[in-house]
Amino acid sequence: MNSKILKTLWLVAFAVGLFSVAARFFLGKDLAAYNSYIPWGLWVSVYIYFVGMSAGAFLLSTAVYVFKIQRLEPIGKLSLLVALATLAGALVTIFMDLGRPFRFWKVYASPSATSMMTLMIWLYTSYIVLLVVQIRLAMRADLVAASGRPGWFAAVARLLAGKEAPTPARLEKDRHLLGIIGIVGIPLTLSFSGGVGALFGVVGARPYWNSALMPLLFISGALASGAALVAVAFTLFREDRESAIFRDLTLLLANVVLGFLSLYVIFEWAEFSIHLYAAVPAEANAVRLVLFGPFWWVFWLVHIGLGVLVPLAILAPVANRTDPSKVALAAGLIAFTFLAVRVNIVVPGLALEELHGLKNAYSDARLNFNYFPNLWEWGVTAFSYSLVALLFYVGCKNLPLLGPGAGTREGGAR
Repeated sequence: MNSKILKTLWLVAFAVGLFSVAARFFLGKDLAAYNSYIPWGLWVSVYIYFVGMSAGAFLLSTAVYVFKIQRLEPIGKLSLLVALATLAGALVTIFMDLGRPFRFWKVYASPSATSMMTLMIWLYTSYIVLLVVQIRLAMRADLVAASGRPGWFAAVARLLAGKEAPTPARLEKDRHLLGIIGIVGIPLTLSFSGGVGALFGVVGARPYWNSALMPLLFISGALASGAALVAVAFTLFREDRESAIFRDLTLLLANVVLGFLSLYVIFEWAEFSIHLYAAVPAEANAVRLVLFGPFWWVFWLVHIGLGVLVPLAILAPVANRTDPSKVALAAGLIAFTFLAVRVNIVVPGLALEELHGLKNAYSDARLNFNYFPNLWEWGVTAFSYSLVALLFYVGCKNLPLLGPGAGTREGGAR
């Protein structure tokens, strides 16, 4: 697609999103379509969607920095940038959903040791610190080079890396530290990614969520969506598209993405089939709502059709897995339709009566089990997407993440 068209689309999304964010702060959460019965909606879904992508992209980077898989080296730093950009999108989105967002500091000042939410906040904080340190170590030489150029990014680069050019001994020490921190990061990332699933899974009052498989669904979904987004970025924007390295890594990424997607589909099948076979009404009815309810098309057409079957059909012939345009299309469909998966976790768990006849017991606009995101919610979501795209663009424009030497020892911090 023409770069001018992409920039125009981004500008429209950013402008619409910025207006929606301003309206959210001036007019409050009443703009959103969710209500007292369904207090979580699109924004929570987008939050867990982006945070899963961030975790998946980070875990993919550990294949380079921890397990030393040289074939994946060109995507090491790219994966870290994707992890940072999507994490920012996740935090901004959930900030919009909070009733009193500027009181977030209270979870640090007066935490509850038995709260799953408190545990999640501390895991997120640790992950953010670890991710910034990883980026500093992996990109130190690139950041030092960028600090000598004009512009605001140079100030950011100097803040992260300092002004002095790193010596070979310093870079070797960085590589060693990258491996150590990556080892620490693996259980931490699995904990907060699976912990988001546990945040749903421990809610005994919602049988649809209350499942031991929920953390595994979140981890496998994070790996599938995060790896897919990295594959999209690599296959669309890598500069040396005719090289043997590019073709080899395109094939490897296609296989990795399909492997993680298959793992998620297996867990999803297990979760849904067990609920349906056991036929416990509180559990089975929620699954039936997903599969056959008013928004059945979100599962069958968006998730299964565009997000599973079409990518499998595109990449089924082995030859297609080295075609960058086809790999980008398949991975893009997986990455962008995965939001449907997250929506089908959040909303159906809330859209059923906890007590039979509850929906008829009271009559009020705020007491409604029928939920669909309104334009204000989509506007804030557009802002989150445009922010992720902006951070990715700025990172790639100022750092050598997609050139022929990206990720190699000759290309910078490696």
